[in-house]
Order: sequence, then structure tokens, then C-alpha cells
Amino acid sequence: MQNDIVNLRAKLAEKMAGEITLSENPGETIKKWRKNFGISQIDLASSIGVSPSVISDYESGRRKSPGTTIISKIVEAMLDLDEKAGSHKIRAYETMFLDRYDSDVILDIHEYRSPVPLSKFARAIGAEKVSGNFDRAINGYTIVDSLNAIFQFSANEFYRLYGWSTERALIFCNVSTGRSPMVALRVSTLKPAAVVLHGLESDRIDPVARKIASVESFPLMTSMTEIEEMIKTLKGLKE
Repeated sequence: MQNDIVNLRAKLAEKMAGEITLSENPGETIKKWRKNFGISQIDLASSIGVSPSVISDYESGRRKSPGTTIISKIVEAMLDLDEKAGSHKIRAYETMFLDRYDSDVILDIHEYRSPVPLSKFARAIGAEKVSGNFDRAINGYTIVDSLNAIFQFSANEFYRLYGWSTERALIFCNVSTGRSPMVALRVSTLKPAAVVLHGLESDRIDPVARKIASVESFPLMTSMTEIEEMIKTLKGLKE
């Protein structure tokens, strides 16, 4: 089991460092991964022996993009902090190194090269905002067949919905009240940046689903846009 974690960590470190190094905005990518791991700027800075302002400056672009040595230290610090907390986030990414997704469950998954404002995303799919703060950005989206996900995905496979970033919108289709997918998110270690309940009028959303969105603090919206049209629109959405 320990060897599995070591191998997984090495693969994840390579993925993270490569993405940061090749990014057009390395600071933004560092911020994305830091948030994915639920790590504060203070804790990350302490782990690599710098002041929090240094991390803040990197992420905001106020400081010159870090070199490969600093990037390596930042990545290793994130992974070290997660290991000390039980390796929960590292394990959550395990299925991302396995085979591609079952198209019966994941209808579409996409990563944006740069963050897209959530409000712009919502307008693109003609969404009705139900609750939450939409003043944030997302790094991608996943369109999920809710029923097939429940019947076909194990608890570990559920993490595959997140692609390479939790800062994404999960769009659940084939829902009746929205309760089931929201309960699944409630017990999940990883949380999305936003949730879309497709084909469901806002007044039909289960009160429990609304409550979970409030407790977990992620924006909730509905959309009646046809899936094929939605996919075409979202793939062409510019950052």
C-alpha cells in the first residue's frame, strides 16, 4: 500500500510540475493546485520557508514566474502536507491515471487553459442562478448522467468526475429533484466549484439539495439548454 502511494505521488508530482511549468500563467496554475489540495497560502509558505506574501505574489503575477527548482519545492510541499493529513487528496486523483471515462456516465469533460468566470459560464448555458456566490472562476466542467453515475461508479471512481481540477462545474443531467447527486457531493472528499442541475426547474429542486449547496458553499444553478447545444457552446467558450 505504501509503495502504491509513493508511485501515485510521483506521477501526480510530475503532472503538477509539468502543468505549472508549461502554463501561460504559472501563478494561476499554482493557485489552482493549492486550492485543489485545500492548502492555505500560509501553510504552503511555511512548508517551503518563505513568507505568505511570496506565494501571494507568485499567484497574482506580481512576482516573476518561479523557476523549476521553486516549482518543484511548491509541488513537493503540497504533497507533503496532504500526506501528513492522510493522503486523502493524493488518493482522490488515483483514478485519473487509469483508463478513460465511460461515455455512458461522463457525457463530456473539458479543461480550460485559463480560468473562466463562473457568471460567463452560467450565461453561456442559459442557467438560472439558484444560490451561492458566482464571483469566482472555474477551470473546466464535466457533464454527468446522474443515474448512470450512481449505478456504475464506485465511491473512488466518483472522483474521476473532477478531471484535473476541482475548480470546475459539475453538470448533472437525468435528475428528478437533484437530491441524489447533491448527497453524493456531500459525502465526497473533493468538492466542485459549482453545480448545475440540468433539465430541472428551480422550484422542483429538493430542499435537501438546496441545503447541501448552502452548507458546502458551492453555487447552484439550473439549465434547460439541450445537452448537445450546451457541449458545443462550452467547448467554444473563451477564457
